[in-house]
Amino acid sequence: MKLSPNFHLSEFTQSQTATRLMLDNTPGRAEVAALKLLCEKVLEPVRENYGRPVLISSGYRSPAVNRAIRGSRTSQHAKGEAADFEIAGVDNLRICQWMERRLNYDQLILEFYERGVPASGWVHVSYREPYRNQELTAKRVVRNGRRTTVYQNGIVG
Repeated sequence: MKLSPNFHLSEFTQSQTATRLMLDNTPGRAEVAALKLLCEKVLEPVRENYGRPVLISSGYRSPAVNRAIRGSRTSQHAKGEAADFEIAGVDNLRICQWMERRLNYDQLILEFYERGVPASGWVHVSYREPYRNQELTAKRVVRNGRRTTVYQNGIVG
């Protein structure tokens, strides 16, 4: 099923976890509608600007898949509102900066980017209405001997 001119539903539902654990990762009508909005409002403009495929690494997550990966109970992935992606050959920081200046979204998160390593990390974006246009940067840090994720306001490279 085509969600928009350059995106198919299968790109958002493929999941190694679902395959490995034999979990159903089929979205319902509401989730498909949300994925269409995400594609139309955010991902298609990104694809058009860069003229390259937007490679989805994580899209829709059924409740079972979300539990299996220990995702947040409030994850927008589980609502069909979010996707993690990269564009081969394009710096993830630059993608976020372009999106921040030109698009509306709910959340834009530069995840685990390392300055000077353009292909490091990935871009997380979500869309819903009303949207917040919230920007965050996720970094891994070690606290008390344990790795944890810290979110910082803004897109920080």
